[in-house]
Amino acid sequence: MQEYCTSLSQYHRLPTREVSVGGLLLGNFHPIRVQTMTTTDTMDTLATVEQSIRCIEAGAELVRITAPSKKEAENLANIKAELRKRGYHTPLVADIHFTPNAAEIAARIVEKVRVNPGNYVDKKKFELIEYNDAEYAEEIDRIRQRFTPLVQICREHGTAMRIGTNHGSLSDRIMSRFGDTPMGMVESAMEFLRIARAESYHNIVLSMKSSNPQVMVQAYRLLVQTMFGEFGEIYPLHLGVTEAGDGEDGRIKSAAGIGTLLEDGLGDTIRVSLTEDPELEIPVCRDLVKRYTNRSASQKGQVPDVTTHKYDPFNYQRRQTFAAGNIGGKQVPVVIADLSKIAKIGPEHLRSAGYSYDAVTDKWTIGDMAADYIFTGHQLLDFAIPGTLGVIVFPATWELSRGQMKADDARHYFPIFDAGAFPEAEHKDDTLNFVMLDCFSDETSINDFTHLDELANDPTVVLCLSSTNPNAMQSVRRMFIELQQREIDNPVVLITDSNWRTPDEHLIHYATETGALLLDGFGDGICLGMTSEAYKHGTEDAAQMNASGRNYAENLNIEQFVNTTAFSILQATRTRISKTEYISCPSCGRTLFNLQETTAKIRAVTNHLKGVKIAIMGCIVNGPGEMADADFGYVGSGPGKITLYKGKEVLKRNVDSEEAVQELITLIKDNGAWVEP
Repeated sequence: MQEYCTSLSQYHRLPTREVSVGGLLLGNFHPIRVQTMTTTDTMDTLATVEQSIRCIEAGAELVRITAPSKKEAENLANIKAELRKRGYHTPLVADIHFTPNAAEIAARIVEKVRVNPGNYVDKKKFELIEYNDAEYAEEIDRIRQRFTPLVQICREHGTAMRIGTNHGSLSDRIMSRFGDTPMGMVESAMEFLRIARAESYHNIVLSMKSSNPQVMVQAYRLLVQTMFGEFGEIYPLHLGVTEAGDGEDGRIKSAAGIGTLLEDGLGDTIRVSLTEDPELEIPVCRDLVKRYTNRSASQKGQVPDVTTHKYDPFNYQRRQTFAAGNIGGKQVPVVIADLSKIAKIGPEHLRSAGYSYDAVTDKWTIGDMAADYIFTGHQLLDFAIPGTLGVIVFPATWELSRGQMKADDARHYFPIFDAGAFPEAEHKDDTLNFVMLDCFSDETSINDFTHLDELANDPTVVLCLSSTNPNAMQSVRRMFIELQQREIDNPVVLITDSNWRTPDEHLIHYATETGALLLDGFGDGICLGMTSEAYKHGTEDAAQMNASGRNYAENLNIEQFVNTTAFSILQATRTRISKTEYISCPSCGRTLFNLQETTAKIRAVTNHLKGVKIAIMGCIVNGPGEMADADFGYVGSGPGKITLYKGKEVLKRNVDSEEAVQELITLIKDNGAWVEP
C-alpha cells in the first residue's frame, strides 16, 4: 500500500476489515453505507420512532440515537421494539458521551454503540498536565479497566462499536502529550482500539471528525497509515465533518472533507452533519456516495503511477509558486466566473459575479464575493468594466481587443490558449497568459508532457488544469506531482465543469473535485462551470434552485450560484475567507434550544462579519470542546439558558435564551470584532 491509500493517481477502494452491524455489512468492499442521527428527545419514544422512520424511508441504512444517561439507554429498548413492530429493521446506534454505564446498557439493546474516547473515561477541564511515561501508562491502565467491560458486552452480544474521535473533545491527557493535532486524534482512538484488540474484539468502526476539513482529512489519513503500520490491517472508516452547519455552506464543507477521502478510496459509511432535519441529510449522503458506484480505475489516458512526491498529505502546505499578476505566490486564490454562456453580456450580468452597477452615479459596488476575473469566451464587452476586474477571452478575441479598444479598456483582457497552441502563438500578452491543460486525457500529446517544458516557468503563464477523465481529481493531482518533480512553479487555476443536474449534485461535485486539491495545497485559483447540457437543465430548473428552501438569493441565476459556490469552497478549505463562518452542530436529543431557528437568527445579524467564526452548539457535549477554533461560542447550558464563550473561555453563564443573541452581539463588540453592517 502506498502512503495512506492504494494509489494517488487512480481511484481504488481501500480494503478494510468486514464489520457486521445487525447483519448490515460494512467494509471489505461492501457498498458505502449512509446514516444519520435523530434530533428528538430520546425519552419521547413516539417522536423518535416517527423521525427514525422518516430517515429510513429517505434511505438511511443506520440510525443513531443519543443516550446521554441510563434512562435514555434503557428507553432504546422501547424505541427498537416499536420500530420492529412497524416492520422497520434498520440497525440502531446509541451515541454515548461521558457515561460508560449508559453504553453498557445500550450495548445489550441496539446493534451498535458509539463512544468518544475523549470523554468516555477522561474528563476535559482544559488543564495542562505533564505526564512522565510511568504516569501515562497508569492512565492507559485506568482506561483499560473502565473500557474493557463494554468491549466484553459488545463481543458477547454481537454488538458493533464506533470509536469516534472528535477534534474538539480530545482529553486533557492527549492534549498534554500530542497537542490539538491530527496525531492526537489518532492516538486517542488507537488507545481504545488496542484495548479492544487485546480482548479479541474486532467488530469496530473508527472516525476522526472535525469541523475543519483540513484537520479532518489529515487525521483520517494518519489513522489509516497508523493502523496499517501497527496491525497490518485497517478497520472500516465512518466519515464525517462535524458541525458543518446548514444550507449550501454545510453541504460544501461536508463534501470537501468527505469527498476528498472518498476520492482517495477511503470510507465505508458516511454521515453529513447538517443543522437541518435529519432526513434532509440522507439525500446529500446519497449524492456523495453515488459518485463511486461502479467507479473504476480505467480512464481514457494512461496516468503514470506515483513513485515519489514532494508534498506532505498529512500536513497542509500550499504549493510554492511564483506570482503572475495577482495569481500565485502568497496571494489568496482567485475566482474566475464563467459568463461565456450568456449570449450578450451587459452590466447587469456582472451582478452574478459580485459587481453591482449604479447608472445614476456611474459607479460600481464590489462585494466581498466579487470574482477576480470573468471568462467571456468570444465576447468583448461594450461597456466600461470595474477597474479591478480582468476578462479572459480566446486568443482571436484578445487580438481584437488590442486592435479595436482603447488601451485603458484593452488592458483588462487576457488570452487563454490550448497547451499545444501557446508555444506557436505569434502574439502573447506581455504580463499574463492562461494556458489550458487537459490532464492525461488530451490526445494532442500532453500525456507525454511535451508541452510542460515549453511552458515551464514562463513568468507570464498561469496553467489551467482540468481533466475529462472519469477520475478527474486523481489525474489533476498527478499533474501537480509532475510539476513539483520538474520544479515547474507556475501558478495554477483549477478548472472544474459539472454535468450533474440538481443544485446539491453540483455543489458536491465542485466541492469534491476542487476541495480535494485545495486541501492538499494545490491551486492558486478556481473556475467552476457547467457543461452545455447541465447549463440547459439549470436554466430550465432555475425555479427549483430558487425554491430549494435554503439561503439562496431570491432571483438566483446559474452564474451567481456557481460564483457563490466557488467562494464557499475556498472558505470551507480555509484558503480564502470572504464571509462569516458558522460551526453549528446538527442537533440531537441533548439539544437545549431550537437549533435551526437560533442558527438562522444569529446568521441574520452576524453574516456581515467577514472572517469571524461563530459556534452554535446545542449542549455542553458539543461545546466548548467541539467548537475547536471558533472565535465566539453560543452553547446551551440548561433549558432556556445559554453560556457564551470567547474561544474556549466562558464569559457569560446562564444567559436567558430570549436575550442571548443580543448578548452575543455585545460580546463580539466588546472584543473588537464587530463592524456595522
